[in-house]
Amino acid sequence: MQYFAFQWHITDECDQRCKHCYIFAEGHPALVSMNWEQMKHVFFNALEFCQKFNRLPYFYITGGDPILHPHFWDLLELCHEHSVPFTLMGNPFHLNAENLQRMRNLGCDKYQMSIDGLEKTHDWFRKPGSFKTTLEKIRLINEAKDADGGPITSVIMTTVSGTNIDEIPDVIDEVVKAGAQVYAFARYVPTSDGKGNEKSDWYISPERYRDFLEVVDKKYRAYEEAGCKTYFNRKDHLWTLFDYEHGRFTIPSDAEKGLERQLVIYGGCNCGNCHITILPTGDIYACRRVANSKVGNVFTDRLSEVWLNQKMESFRDYDKFSKCAKCELLPYCRGCPAVAAGSNGGNFYAADPQCWKKIEMR
Repeated sequence: MQYFAFQWHITDECDQRCKHCYIFAEGHPALVSMNWEQMKHVFFNALEFCQKFNRLPYFYITGGDPILHPHFWDLLELCHEHSVPFTLMGNPFHLNAENLQRMRNLGCDKYQMSIDGLEKTHDWFRKPGSFKTTLEKIRLINEAKDADGGPITSVIMTTVSGTNIDEIPDVIDEVVKAGAQVYAFARYVPTSDGKGNEKSDWYISPERYRDFLEVVDKKYRAYEEAGCKTYFNRKDHLWTLFDYEHGRFTIPSDAEKGLERQLVIYGGCNCGNCHITILPTGDIYACRRVANSKVGNVFTDRLSEVWLNQKMESFRDYDKFSKCAKCELLPYCRGCPAVAAGSNGGNFYAADPQCWKKIEMR
């Protein structure tokens, strides 16, 4: 049985005001948190969804910083009571050996933090002192183990843009040295039209991005060949195009075409496929990174019904992709429609601005 991922934002409260944050980047909104009754409603709504569609629930609990929610530990207890695994995505500032051990005892699978450049750049993005604090807390995360010796997996995530792309190879070295068990990066989704413009400091040209992947690939492979314990998660779907061009990814043969439908559903971008986002307001999004992807509200709608409604279906019309629909990698890649939408006035089916593959546009 496969897992279904719920990215659950339980609060907007946060110690940082990151320059690329969806909540704070373009203003200072009123901060919202779910109350405990609402959280229980969401939890059982998600379990009902998984029961209907024969899936196992998996929560990515985040915010803001989820540990700041007054019912944070109550939610973890509820997950533990129902044997639901979860990842926590938050900040390093309130982590210590005691509460990390408690998280692990309650079933925390992974704890994800962010590094968005070397120290000066990262602290500019997030908060002074954040860079050193984040690297220091990796060790504490790794030391929290359950009765069988299983640790919380420490995950470091980077948001890549034109402002920090040249620092990422050195960031990888810092993350490996600190002992992170998983490292990945995703591209910045412009939070305003100006930041998606080719003249913006945030913008990355397709050629520059491909050259960047080449550099990172060599670094990853060198570490892997040396027996590095850090797992490098090639999260960005443009890695599929990169690997295809390098002969590491092949399209299934005719004998394997029976798998084609499954690959369309579960390959490439997972928006509308095996993931949804729930915000503190209860709003349900096909993808948190797609600003106009609201499909319902969890306080008034059953998730199992939202999953099949017309709004959700509007993100599954693969023939509408202006570029990807003409590409043989359509079932396996599709780049990042969130980046495309953020760079093209909200058009989910626009061409990925960092895709370097030459295809005649519609």
